[in-house]
Amino acid sequence: MLKSAIVASAFALALIQPAFSQEAMKSDMKCDDATMMKMTTDMDAMKDDSMKMQKDEAMKEMDMAKEAMKADKTDECMMHMDNAMKAMEKKG
Repeated sequence: MLKSAIVASAFALALIQPAFSQEAMKSDMKCDDATMMKMTTDMDAMKDDSMKMQKDEAMKEMDMAKEAMKADKTDECMMHMDNAMKAMEKKG
């Protein structure tokens, strides 16, 4: 019985971790190279064919965020990064 409770707790924690991780990233999100690199790495990890549309949409938003960052348009950059994050979270 104790084993099943521990296994259930571990499983629940594993499911909660990704959601918490993305929320933490949103609160720490900045329009900088480090954050863009992290988001790009997360997008590259999206290998499942069912996620192709979400990945493509997120990559387009990231390209626009990079352009905004180069133009020193921080608010626009943040908006596109947020849109990229939302695209990655969409269910297919």
